[in-house]
Amino acid sequence: MTQIGIEFKNVIKRYGDSRSALVVKGISFEVPKGSLTTILGPSGCGKTTTLRMMAGLESPSGGQIFIDGRDVTHLGPAERNVSMVFQSYALFPHMSVIENVGYGLSVSGVKPDEALERAHKAMAAVGLTGYDDRLPSELSGGQQQRVAVARALVLEPSVLLFDEPLSNLDARLRRSMREEIRGLQQRLGLTVAYVTHDQSEALAVSDQIIVMDQGVIAQAGTPSDLYERPSSEFVAGFMGEAMLFPGEALPDGTLQVGSLRLKALHPIKPGPIKAAIRPEAWTIGGPGEDGLSGVISKQAYLGSVYELTVDTGLGSIFVVSPDIDRSWKVGDAATLRLPARGISVVPA
Repeated sequence: MTQIGIEFKNVIKRYGDSRSALVVKGISFEVPKGSLTTILGPSGCGKTTTLRMMAGLESPSGGQIFIDGRDVTHLGPAERNVSMVFQSYALFPHMSVIENVGYGLSVSGVKPDEALERAHKAMAAVGLTGYDDRLPSELSGGQQQRVAVARALVLEPSVLLFDEPLSNLDARLRRSMREEIRGLQQRLGLTVAYVTHDQSEALAVSDQIIVMDQGVIAQAGTPSDLYERPSSEFVAGFMGEAMLFPGEALPDGTLQVGSLRLKALHPIKPGPIKAAIRPEAWTIGGPGEDGLSGVISKQAYLGSVYELTVDTGLGSIFVVSPDIDRSWKVGDAATLRLPARGISVVPA
């Protein structure tokens, strides 16, 4: 039986009095122990407030929060055995790396020798052995991120929380750090809740993704569930910038979208549907081929891909094509096709 690391039961949050609008509107979910759950959504959806309620930095206006089966709804941060890594890292600039990492232990009354040993162990876990005496100002952004993670790990928390941990890093470092966080979580069997607005980050690190929209959970599931089986237009559009096209599910199991006859990824009842098609799903060829005819109205070369806008009978379609051997210019005629793998469908 799967143990539950974090559980929310009908949790609400409002700032101000009872007449104030709800920021979080009665959400319920579970984070299995030893797994990584990402809370994903646009700015203002309630994801950071949800994380802060896990940490005890905000009190819910209603509902219950459990950590490792214990009701922590009304407990403060120090009583929850939870550590949080902030977006800004929040390192003490006048303290060395080892002092930053061991700070939580020293203020908790842990003996200096034990605190030093545990701090070194946490630093080794994040690849910072030998950095004891450096100041945060002498570290790169990625190294500062590791110090913040080590400082959280040294407290041996039941739950580790990340608030937009990679948003201050450049693209290459962001990719390597998310791999490190995921590897650390899996190696140490940590229960992690992770907030981000970046869909690719969420897909890369998560066992479970919870998509929030305007204070409610729009959908929760595995990365493949949300990517391949979006339950609403909002989720389809948010997970990978899918465009939605009206169409019809036919009795033979295929989809009619404009002049295209497509295959659905999953069985669907006959009737009106909306096909969720992502920019990278299209393949693009020259004029006169089988498929959807169009004309290129915008073109951008990004090194590894072309970003193209193709005006078609279905409207303007945004396409990401890895075929950089073929050069495209505005005004070129083109044909769009979709592979046989199948298309995600959202009920109309």
